[in-house]
Amino acid sequence: MTPDQSPAAPFDPLRLCIFATVALLGWLAGPFALVFFAGLGFVGYWKARRAGLTRSRCLLRDTRLVLAYLGLLVVAGGVGIWWVVSP
Repeated sequence: MTPDQSPAAPFDPLRLCIFATVALLGWLAGPFALVFFAGLGFVGYWKARRAGLTRSRCLLRDTRLVLAYLGLLVVAGGVGIWWVVSP
């Protein structure tokens, strides 16, 4: 290594910490967390689509597919809440 080269920074697995935190919140809050986070994502993508975003960096790429996926998660969370609350 020459004096003008600095050592490469080690890989920071921040995303893994974020994924673990989201999993913890999901475990603690159950379907309520699912409805909240999926609803928040749905509103965000809805506004972005209305502003002209048609392709996303999300794995599904097309914002219509992302909206359908998030909408399905909101419905699934609603069913889960109904299941938990109903006697």
